[in-house]
Amino acid sequence: MSTTVINIDRSAKPASPEPNASRDQLPVRDHQRTGCPFHDVRSMLRDVGLRPTRQRLALGWLLFQKGDRHITAEILHDEASKARVPVSLATVYNTLHQFTEVGLLREFAVDGSKTYFDTNVHEHHHYFVEGDNEVLDIPGEVGMAQMPEVPEGYEIARVDVIVRLRRKEG
Repeated sequence: MSTTVINIDRSAKPASPEPNASRDQLPVRDHQRTGCPFHDVRSMLRDVGLRPTRQRLALGWLLFQKGDRHITAEILHDEASKARVPVSLATVYNTLHQFTEVGLLREFAVDGSKTYFDTNVHEHHHYFVEGDNEVLDIPGEVGMAQMPEVPEGYEIARVDVIVRLRRKEG
């Protein structure tokens, strides 16, 4: 069994994003690529202004221990049950939304009925594999021929592109 160790500079002042800061402006966190030891979840929650309750710590560790991933509330609830973390599905949803509000997760919907949470909060797009309900990151940029004209008084906050895939027959 191998252990990943992440060194954290505790002398550095934690980055506190502005309440309305773009997710692109949030600091890069090492755990998003390599996994996150349990004790670092506590620091991560404090850095974004969330109280590190037992349930948030446990769910945060389950979310971030495996690096970048796409997860639904139901999948996380199932993982919590298997790890013997006593938590309701409603609490899982609430925690995922709290993590999203402070920039630890990125939320996106497929078909308006299935909500996924992404631990990679940087600007990127997704493939959705129909039939498998699997989400994959699209590497690199996705070019758009033309952006729609934005109504007066508005600005584009984010563009989400989801490319649907299906397995070839035969």
